[in-house]
Amino acid sequence: MKRRQGVAILKRPDLNLLIALDILLEEGSVAGAARRMNLSGPAMSRTLGRIREAFGDPILVSAGRKMVPTPYALDLRARLHEIVGAASDLFRPEKPIDLATLEPQFTIRTNDLFIGAFGMALLGRLQSKAPRCRLRFAPDGDDDLDMLREGRIDLYIGATIALKPEIRTQALFNLSFQVLARAGHPVFATDITPQSLVAHGHIVVSRLGRWTGPIDRILGEMGLARTIALVVPTYYSMIETLRFSDMIMPVPDIVARNLPLDTIGLKAVDLPFPIEPVTLFQAWHPRDDRDFVHRWLRQEVLATTRDGRPIGEG
Repeated sequence: MKRRQGVAILKRPDLNLLIALDILLEEGSVAGAARRMNLSGPAMSRTLGRIREAFGDPILVSAGRKMVPTPYALDLRARLHEIVGAASDLFRPEKPIDLATLEPQFTIRTNDLFIGAFGMALLGRLQSKAPRCRLRFAPDGDDDLDMLREGRIDLYIGATIALKPEIRTQALFNLSFQVLARAGHPVFATDITPQSLVAHGHIVVSRLGRWTGPIDRILGEMGLARTIALVVPTYYSMIETLRFSDMIMPVPDIVARNLPLDTIGLKAVDLPFPIEPVTLFQAWHPRDDRDFVHRWLRQEVLATTRDGRPIGEG
């Protein structure tokens, strides 16, 4: 504290440090934060030093080749991001944005399950308000935990990927599973039982190429096992040829519900035992929380899925 003509003057904190700290905690590295802030590595290191001094805490500490936040930094992160976001909002125009004048282009990473069920409906909703909107669906390949953080996609829609702790998520709906096979398949001759289900060959859908999954764990508890003859990467890859075989393919209910089953000679019924539902969610980076156009995209995704079914619990 300094004094000027007998009056005490408090030293004002450097509020730029809050922005730097927010980015440091998002990136988890000095190098990543330096790129985001267009600073050199040494300059970012000096900024981290000033942050440590200002807060009286190490903030980020080395853990092998990585840096991890201290407990104090973890407690601070959510409140800090809210404060920085609210401050940023002051620089944004308050007048409504006319979507019809924009040409937004979104990249959403998801699987064929969502694309087949909701892709065209989502595009239609978006273009009804922003006619020049374009939508790109990126393939749902190997898990990439930095895709949202690095801004390579706008939104992730899925159920299983492990996400960075700062990533925001919203549940869309729950998936249940059904048995899909050709309409005249022997398995449909009577009510399906676990025993009749395993009496026929199965097709498993796994983008990671796994032979077994939750259905097999449940059957194993009953002392049963199914014969898995084929593993395919997507739900729609076998639809056209399934009707020409005696194979059975368990699929999420939204796959069967969006197929013209009578026309293509297929039939779907519920599994003969309960299975824990899978929750599909949308995920985004917190820097997009308050962005008007991104928020609109998320609202339209939620509305599109709710048109087809109610949002799932959890």
